[in-house]
Amino acid sequence: MLKTQSTTTFIDYASRLSSCLEAYDWSPLQLLANELAKIWNDKQHLFICGNGGSAANALHLATDLIYGIGQGKRPGMKVHALTSNPAVITCLGNDTSYEEIFSCQLDALSTPGDILIVLSGSGNSKNILHILKKARSLGVKSWAILGFSGGQAKELADHVIHFPIDDMQIAEDLQMIVGHMLMKELSDYHRNKQKK
Repeated sequence: MLKTQSTTTFIDYASRLSSCLEAYDWSPLQLLANELAKIWNDKQHLFICGNGGSAANALHLATDLIYGIGQGKRPGMKVHALTSNPAVITCLGNDTSYEEIFSCQLDALSTPGDILIVLSGSGNSKNILHILKKARSLGVKSWAILGFSGGQAKELADHVIHFPIDDMQIAEDLQMIVGHMLMKELSDYHRNKQKK
């Protein structure tokens, strides 16, 4: 039975999450927000992917950027969560390899100047490394939101938002917090543009 009087686990978790947020230099996020505003204006595409909890986060962030930033008053971004189509994922996993489930989609859908955001705790998932290499060959700018050591993805991505926390759940929380920060910044950008 769970202890009913102890909140140690919750306090420790909240403290470690807060410490990551307070210690981070947020200037890379402003650069990413600026780049997203540009592709939003230019009607270019954003691709997001990850595995497990990060796959679910990719779906959530795509929703926020397709609708949330414009709130129906302006069309949102052209966003593709590469985790969204199980038929495509199982086809590619079966006919090519699981390592290529994201890179094959990027190859088919992207054009130079688009942006890719990969979400990964470890930064070492083979399908994440594959798509980062593919993005470079296609002229798609890549960003990685990473935890732990950042893994190999830290070296392969063009830009990195890295939280060096050895905890998968906190790493995934931070992905969503970054996504929501971007949504708020882009929403403000849209409102300010409307006032001019």
